[in-house]
Order: sequence, then C-alpha cells, then structure tokens
Amino acid sequence: MNRVLVTTDYLRPGDEVDEYLRGAGLETVHAPMNGKRDPEQLVEALDGIDAALVANEPLSAGVLARAPKLRVIVRTGVGYDSIDVEAAARRGISVSTLPGVNANAVAEYTMGLLLAGARRLVQSASGVAAGKWPREDGRELRGSTLGLIGYGASARAVVPLARAFGMTVVCTSGLRGPDVRFTGLPELLSTSDYVSVHTSLTDRTRGLLDASAFKLMKPAAVLVNTARGAIVDEAALVSAVVSGEIAGAVLDVVCEEPLPLDSPLRGVAGIVVCSHLAGQTAEARRAAGLRGAEELVAALDGRARYVVNGEG
Repeated sequence: MNRVLVTTDYLRPGDEVDEYLRGAGLETVHAPMNGKRDPEQLVEALDGIDAALVANEPLSAGVLARAPKLRVIVRTGVGYDSIDVEAAARRGISVSTLPGVNANAVAEYTMGLLLAGARRLVQSASGVAAGKWPREDGRELRGSTLGLIGYGASARAVVPLARAFGMTVVCTSGLRGPDVRFTGLPELLSTSDYVSVHTSLTDRTRGLLDASAFKLMKPAAVLVNTARGAIVDEAALVSAVVSGEIAGAVLDVVCEEPLPLDSPLRGVAGIVVCSHLAGQTAEARRAAGLRGAEELVAALDGRARYVVNGEG
C-alpha cells in the first residue's frame, strides 16, 4: 500500500480529502505544517512515504535525497518555488501544482487590498483602536490605472473586477486578453496608480521590484503583492515609502514568513502587511484539497495532468 504524507495545515484525518485518498487504497499520514519546520523533521516525516500532498514545505535537494521512496509531490496551491523541481526530476519524482485553483479568491482579495490601500482602511481602524479618530482623505479607484505584473489565472480574474470599478488595466505579459493594454515594465510602473504583482518567483523575477523600479513609479502609487515576497526588494521598498517615492504598499506575502519581529517592514507608515491570506477561502481550500488529492492519485498511476518538471 502506498503511503501519502499530507502537510497542508487545513487538511485533517477523516475529512473528505482523507476519505478520497484512503478510498483510492492509500495510507495517509498527516503532519500539518504550521510555521517553519526543521529539515530534519521534514526528512523524518517523509520516511517511508511514496507521495506527498504539501503546503509550502522547503523540499530541497538535500531533503529529497533522503526520501528514497518518494515518487510524487503535489502542491495544494499554484507556486512551487519551495521545491527543487530539478532535483526532484533527477530522482524520478514528479511535481504537480494546481493552476488556477484559487484564482477567484486571489482576485477578490487583490481588490480588497486595493481598496484598503486607496482608502487607508487599516490605518483608520488601527487609529480608532488606539483611541484616535483619523479622517485623512482616501482615493477612488475609478479613473485610475492598475498595472498587473504577470497575467496568470489570478491576474486574469482581477481584470473584470477592476474594470467594474472603472479602472484602466495594463499588463506586462506577452499574452493577450480583452480589456487590457500590454506594455513593458518601465512604462507600466511609470503610468500605473496601483501596481499588483501576480507573477511567479523565478531567477528572473527575484528582486524585480528594486530601488530602480520604485524610482519609476508615481509618488502617489501603491504597490500590492499577493504573489511571492522575494519579488520585492523589501529594503528598497521601505526606503521608497519613507522617502515619499511611492505612497505605500499592501503586502500579503513577504520574504520571511511569519514576518520577523525585527523586520524593517514593521512600523512604517504606508506599509501594511497581511498574513498570506489571498488564497485562503473555504471554497478555494476545499477545491485545492480535492483537486490535489485527485492529482496525487492520478500521478501515482502515471496520469498526472499538471506536472511542472517534465516526466519526473
């Protein structure tokens, strides 16, 4: 019997995902990932495991080398930068993600962050909680320009929502779609009132939004990031906001999660950090769990649909 490790924190023994996996003849082992996990703990959890349904586990080449039975990894999400996919391929391990599984959740959340940034909702609520009554002017989304960096499923889902608010949408991608104007990154940064990050983290995009990028943006511009923290140079962002080069940022993702107590992002007026919640809705979680389980069963049978590292 194949043994399956489940680390996604919202999946539990006896739930419908567990029942699906066990109904497919698999033995399940649950080890929810909550915060950071020592590599040795992860190696121990993978002992005797044939397939893994994982969250954002750091599956490095070193960890994979010590999991000799492992044949299949499925992410209950879209990104896979926490997995060394090349090392997995060399070891015959297929790695799958679930493209578009939480696109609607991320799109709605992005609009929420845009509104929070435009109307300073977090600052207002925090001020009231502190005994104050802040009454600063906000800005309307209507008539403004939204720049999307990346044009994957979540970015495409943002477009009709932003258009419904009366925003003009521009994007950097070479792909094409309705109601979007495509341009290069420098023009996008210089013309957008709001810049929203939706691209994956790669060697090319790591640190993409650096000091030079912020210098191109409007002084009143707001950055929104629901993709990956490392796409943004956090030190450069703090400097840009403090100096007034840009108005602020609303970040759902940061380079190190949970956010360290001594992070320079803390305590900066104009920067709001949320706890990586863009894809965390009941609907998206249920879909991710079930689709992940289906992909895992299919991958063990040689029928994987969403492999990101070739044939493994």
